[in-house]
Amino acid sequence: MKNIKNNIIKILFGILISISFASCDAGGDPEAGGTTTQNFAGDWYINVQFNGVDKVIRFSTYNTSANDNTMFIDDNGFSQTLPSSQLLKAKYTINLNDGTFGSDANTPNLRQSNKTVTITNGKIEKMAGTSRGGHTVDKISFTVEYSTEPGVQYKYVGTKRTGFKEDEY
Repeated sequence: MKNIKNNIIKILFGILISISFASCDAGGDPEAGGTTTQNFAGDWYINVQFNGVDKVIRFSTYNTSANDNTMFIDDNGFSQTLPSSQLLKAKYTINLNDGTFGSDANTPNLRQSNKTVTITNGKIEKMAGTSRGGHTVDKISFTVEYSTEPGVQYKYVGTKRTGFKEDEY
């Protein structure tokens, strides 16, 4: 009985080893590809004036799951730091040829429940900005009107984040 048990264990162990080797994929190095908006995505240091005070906030732009010409602009909640300003996370449409963008009127502001925004005059310009440390980087600018302040337009202007220590805020 002990011999049969040992033989069964050896056979099962052999099957396990052979399955392990057979399951390895030698398919090479697959190309991960990119997204349609990858040239416009990233982190940005954007200046916004609020109540006469200039404030630099780190924003992110990234593609939507549709992987078309729609993106999100997101302040990552950093607008709440003092002095606090309007929170912003909204979807917009970008022209992939020239970098201009804007949202539909009254687009949901995903950082403020039941509030909307309208983004206009958006533009991402390649190598048109200068970072805090003096590096030539992409520039972003846009205007936002919040449903909580009809008629008031906030102007946002900033540069792409490099990750270099001298460019951090």
